[in-house]
Amino acid sequence: MSESSKIAQRFWELANKQPEKLAIQFGMPGQTEDFDFAKFWRRVERVTGHLQMTHALEVGQRVAWLGLNHELQLVSLVACARLGLIFMPLNFRLALPELQTVLQDAMPSILIHDEMHTEAANSLSKEGLPCCRLESLIHTSSPKHLALPVINEASDVLLVYTSGTTGLPKGAVHTQVGLLANAKASDEAHAFKATDIVLSTLPLFHVGGLCIQTLPALLKGVSVHLHPRFDAHAWLTDVSKGELAKRPTLSLLVPATMRAVLEHAQWVSADLKSLRGIMAGSSTLPLAYLETFHARGVPVGQIYGTTETGPVSVILKFQDAIQRMGFAGWPHAKLELQLTDSDGREVNQGAIGEVRVRGANLMRAYWRAAPQGGDEGLNDGWFCTGDMGYLDVDGCLQIVGRNKDMIISGGENIYPAEIENALATFPGLSECTVVGLPDERWGEVPVLVLVRASSVAGRQLTEAAVKTHLEAQIARFKLPRRVVFLDELPKSALGKVQKPILMKQISRH
Repeated sequence: MSESSKIAQRFWELANKQPEKLAIQFGMPGQTEDFDFAKFWRRVERVTGHLQMTHALEVGQRVAWLGLNHELQLVSLVACARLGLIFMPLNFRLALPELQTVLQDAMPSILIHDEMHTEAANSLSKEGLPCCRLESLIHTSSPKHLALPVINEASDVLLVYTSGTTGLPKGAVHTQVGLLANAKASDEAHAFKATDIVLSTLPLFHVGGLCIQTLPALLKGVSVHLHPRFDAHAWLTDVSKGELAKRPTLSLLVPATMRAVLEHAQWVSADLKSLRGIMAGSSTLPLAYLETFHARGVPVGQIYGTTETGPVSVILKFQDAIQRMGFAGWPHAKLELQLTDSDGREVNQGAIGEVRVRGANLMRAYWRAAPQGGDEGLNDGWFCTGDMGYLDVDGCLQIVGRNKDMIISGGENIYPAEIENALATFPGLSECTVVGLPDERWGEVPVLVLVRASSVAGRQLTEAAVKTHLEAQIARFKLPRRVVFLDELPKSALGKVQKPILMKQISRH
């Protein structure tokens, strides 16, 4: 048998070469269901049949998915690859009007949803969008002898919308060959072993949760433990309980989930010896978090990238994690990287510039981008990330902040991450961020926004104590001119602070 989709072909091969090997263990600890590679492929065949015959979907149409992480989400992606359909995972944390905006842009032909999101799906279906529960794709038989289309490796297969921290979300279109290139980059980053088990807990509606470890591991034939959602107790239970050989060896965390793990009561006593490394999916990380994991013998590597870049672009491998702590790493073998000034010229080594990347794992374009001369998001294949960074003498990339976040105060460049990192472990502080507000004298000034912890130290936290601490940590010109206390920070679904919203909030303080 030969599948014209290379993604589908790979899973067919795995189903025949290692049929009884665990592909996915799905569910929270203590309530899981196992799917070996043979069963995974049988589910792919059944879902393929339903998408083509029951729902009459044709090449190029979009299949939207609304729900928590689920093994059928990955099955459906492979089924879409076989049929030349475009899989479109939705951010279930969006409000209905936001989901409607995305659906109006992408115009999917069907919405698949889980039980939890039935009400939202019913509301969206009032716009004329056909909906079905995910169980219907698997609980009834479907035709097995299908007329599968011939799929070009460059065909679109994944449509993922950016979190929309600035302006309206944009849909990044990824091709089948692009996902395979990204999987190779991930393999380079992790050096996957046959005995590896990946613990996947971040949302699969984002390329971080889907494409940094989960899909690349499965394509490599590596087992995945998939949790419906992140829960610090469940994460710690999975990595520390049970037979050692059946515990996760790899996982992916972001600063918010890392903090939740470190602050959990189970952290101190958790047995972490099965873990050979954790990857962090964020451009900047508090060094204190990294040091805490390293002190427990778990190196924290880094995957730098964006929704548009696949996302695996720059990698910090486990063997470099301690020596290069806080750095993003080096571009993967097939990626070109440049740092450029505001005129698009490459900057000298050591100088700060905007990070630009080019490679086969990048998106094809933004959805609905004009085919000729329009804003496709790429310029001669290059994607401008909007992140500012520099290369050290060994070519290792350090990210210092966002281009749009950079504050120019009295002619000096101030990157919020420098101030935020200086407060990473400050007693009584739950979280913080820095934004720039207009100032008549200085042009812009940094404003520090703090959220107190729900502890005695948090209740006693004062502006004076924070400023005294910062004065000993950073240059005087970087010190915030104002300190604002809020109950919480406005955030996107991925936990990114939505600074435009925040700036409006604090301008009223």
